[in-house]
Amino acid sequence: MKRILFLCLLGAAFAAASTPARADRDAVHFFSDIRVAPDATVHDAVCFFCSVHDEGEVEHDIVVFFGGVHIAGKADHDVVNFFGEVSADDNTQIGSDLVSFFGLIRLGQNVSVGKDMVSMFGFAHTPESVTVGHDRVTMPFLVVLAPLILIGLVVILVVREYRAYRRRQFLSTYNYPPRM
Repeated sequence: MKRILFLCLLGAAFAAASTPARADRDAVHFFSDIRVAPDATVHDAVCFFCSVHDEGEVEHDIVVFFGGVHIAGKADHDVVNFFGEVSADDNTQIGSDLVSFFGLIRLGQNVSVGKDMVSMFGFAHTPESVTVGHDRVTMPFLVVLAPLILIGLVVILVVREYRAYRRRQFLSTYNYPPRM
């Protein structure tokens, strides 16, 4: 009993001593779009099941799950998107990495990406004038899908041949009536 009381008091002490998170300039939304006005500044923009429309400046990261990112202003750090589209207008700037999983990247003319541009299991439409500081990595979904289709076809073929073999075995023991 003393052990449980000690653990509860210890947990209460840790809870009271913890530093609260500061997110006074962050924008975190669920199911409602984040819009950064042309004269506004946001530290981080995190969005679940919605989109981020940046016409001003995002000083740090933009992270979106199941939505889109549209950049018409400036993103000073990373832009990460899962299951959505990332688009950037002409002459925009992304300070660090641009990462998209299962989505589309569509960049305008003279867009600058500071470090890496990664498109995993999606597609990237970029003109020649786009500058990327380090690496461009694009791995379309077909790279993963093609081996899975091949394995599926082999399994279907093996099952079909095994069933035909068993059917022939069964019918070989069945005596057909004589023809008249």
